[in-house]
Amino acid sequence: MILNELLSYETLRLVWWVLVGVLLIGFALTDGFDMGVGALLPFVAKTDNERRIAINTVGPVWEGNQVWFILGGGAIFAAWPPLYAVSFSGFYLAMWLVLAALIVRPVAFKYRSKRDDLRWRATWDWALFAGGAVPATIFGVAVGNVLQGVPFHFTEDLHAIYEGVWYMKFLRLLNPFALACGILSLSMLVMHGAAWLTLKAEGPVQIRARSIGSIAALVAVAGYIGLGLWLAYGFDGYQIDGDYVTDGPSNPLHFAVTKGGSWMDAYALRPWIAIAPIMGVAGGLLAYLGLRAGREVSTLLASKMAIFGMIASVGLTMFPFILPSSTDPRSSLTVWNASSSHLTLFIMLVVTAIFLPIILLYTAWVYKVLWGKVTDTHIADNSDGLY
Repeated sequence: MILNELLSYETLRLVWWVLVGVLLIGFALTDGFDMGVGALLPFVAKTDNERRIAINTVGPVWEGNQVWFILGGGAIFAAWPPLYAVSFSGFYLAMWLVLAALIVRPVAFKYRSKRDDLRWRATWDWALFAGGAVPATIFGVAVGNVLQGVPFHFTEDLHAIYEGVWYMKFLRLLNPFALACGILSLSMLVMHGAAWLTLKAEGPVQIRARSIGSIAALVAVAGYIGLGLWLAYGFDGYQIDGDYVTDGPSNPLHFAVTKGGSWMDAYALRPWIAIAPIMGVAGGLLAYLGLRAGREVSTLLASKMAIFGMIASVGLTMFPFILPSSTDPRSSLTVWNASSSHLTLFIMLVVTAIFLPIILLYTAWVYKVLWGKVTDTHIADNSDGLY
């Protein structure tokens, strides 16, 4: 027996759909608070010393946290090649802005304290703000567009065509629903960054973070509920018509897909998935209460629960769709028609089973070693070696 036959093609596709979701959620749970701290930086820290406190709460871990983004992108490229190709073609300029912000961020970390000049440091602090706020917003805008459907189609020889010239592709992304999703994403990560600062900082930085973070938590919860209702009643969902094969070759044109009904029909078909939005709302409210009360560890855990629930609910609601087409529903990408080969998914799973636990153990060890608050005394005693 060939080893990859131990798991069916259908099972491997489902496993990799879950794993990609785990990697993307892992990125939001870890690098999410880094971006949240960056977005909060101009508002929670008024002096250079306060800004150094805020920056150094994430300074030791942001590089490791960003690995989750690389792993998620790599997994999409290897496990779902059509998804990678179509999404990067349509979201090219948006992705460029994200990458530019993520490139500027490490430069800002490394250079902001190299000179004892307020203007120099202020410039790099705004770069850190952009490195946090821009990706957080654009990720939400991207999700909002995916939920509405993306204007692409496949030719008979499976050549992907994305409608519109390059600048219209970007401008089309900035529709009201997607922009509202961007605000939700930003507020969610600001809440997460505030929860992190509550845990890792003291004094004025912590107090301001709790105040702003509690507002962000309410905005995130209200926005999540409001956008859920908008999605339920303002946009059509997608359905696969008739019988379809879940272990056949990856060819989107072999499926019959119609646009109609509501995405929320998924909750009637799979009632158990309601646990995700419940976690999202409950986690956001608990984070709000924790921030107001000054609780630390439990607040960060509640914030993580909110992010997990909100992001997971998108994938569970859309399943089995991963990138629906608004102009040609038959070209929509699903879990069953857009994956790599059976053997490729199996080999990737074996490699992941070996290395993902190592990454998790190393990450846990790093956080344990670097545990503790960043204080004025810590900054003063280690001024030359900190950001």
